[in-house]
Amino acid sequence: MRRLRRGKDGYRNEDFRMMNFTFLSENKTDNPGCDAEHGLSIYIETDEMTILFDTGASNLFERNAERKHIDLTKPEALVISHGHYDHTEGVPRFCEINKTAPIYIHRDAFGECYGMEEDKIDKKPCSLKWSQEERKRIEDRFYLTEGPLWLTDNIVISGTIPDVPGNEPTEKFFEKKADGQMVPDPMNHEQFLGIRNGEKGIFLFSGCSHKGIIPVLEYSKQLFPGEKIAGIIAGMHLFSATDEMRKTVVGKVIAEHPTMVMPVHCTGIEAICMLKSELGDQCIVATAGNSYAY
Repeated sequence: MRRLRRGKDGYRNEDFRMMNFTFLSENKTDNPGCDAEHGLSIYIETDEMTILFDTGASNLFERNAERKHIDLTKPEALVISHGHYDHTEGVPRFCEINKTAPIYIHRDAFGECYGMEEDKIDKKPCSLKWSQEERKRIEDRFYLTEGPLWLTDNIVISGTIPDVPGNEPTEKFFEKKADGQMVPDPMNHEQFLGIRNGEKGIFLFSGCSHKGIIPVLEYSKQLFPGEKIAGIIAGMHLFSATDEMRKTVVGKVIAEHPTMVMPVHCTGIEAICMLKSELGDQCIVATAGNSYAY
């Protein structure tokens, strides 16, 4: 478990007192001037550092940032949740705007990945779509992760999320090897961002939770033992799940008693409605352009 640096100015846990975040890419929008896409990008500001979490499926994150008067030269880190195009397509453009922020991406995120549709492997890959020229131009910015990496005393990138028996993913993915063989992709390249927000508790940012949101929650408890999970901001990839599976996952999320849940991106409208029905105002339906402060 690696730590890069202590909190800025020696911040202790109880001194961490501010966190704002804005959705620059999301599947929905109700904000005039901001557009939506099938993707996710979140601009996060804390007392300690500014982070861009994913870059969406295009350069839309940049246009929405301009409309929200957000300066993309400010992030000190770009954290990539996993190696799928709808979270990474804006990376080359980000590197043109921001000349210094390292890109924290899992070392296994560069394979040729495929999802499934109607019980058949998709013909088009869902993996990174950067050209060879784009990758060559940005690869010196890569910081390859595997295990937990603490950016400060309060901010951690999880690295590989351990499996939790009985909490299988809702969709299978495959990776194409050099010989053309398709093998199951265990999604070990997916990682989440955990932020300790003082006494308010832990806020979790998860791109798609392809391994399941329950493994994300369980692993966060290992990284922050004994601390309250206050916020769950996550794509939960439940749009293709059965009703029974959705009910099970929603029940387990509610059992954590979070202060708020933001089910975004790939969660699916059915699961969002279930969470909203159970949690009321504690379930926030976030859209592109929305900003929040905690």
